[in-house]
Amino acid sequence: MTAAENKQRYADYIQAIFNEARFDELDGYLAPDYALKDASPGSAEGAAGIREVVTMFRTGFPDMVITLDEVIAEGDWVASKSTLRGKQTGEFLGVAPTGRSVSVTSLTMVRFRDGRLTESWVKNDVAAIMRQIQGARA
Repeated sequence: MTAAENKQRYADYIQAIFNEARFDELDGYLAPDYALKDASPGSAEGAAGIREVVTMFRTGFPDMVITLDEVIAEGDWVASKSTLRGKQTGEFLGVAPTGRSVSVTSLTMVRFRDGRLTESWVKNDVAAIMRQIQGARA
């Protein structure tokens, strides 16, 4: 696939899996050997790991939306700067629902092979999320 096609495929993946939680489509986006390179210790691998992450965020922020602010692609790689927004109406990382809204920036790099993700590196600003839901300055 071209770099432009990989960018579009990544945008489709974010919309389907993270914004809409359409897990039935997950295997079509991930290669069988997919690896989330910087997952938390003890996290599930492959598609199960992505399901865990999405479920954790969507439990805390059922209205979560990720907006891709900038997307750059070269060869098999796609990099993005995105904004995650949502209102905490469910438990998140041990914090009971607060009703507070969050808006945080994330940075991601993913690699594609034959239209499917083979690996990803994701940096979410979890500290900023925690400050915002706990009422501290972001």
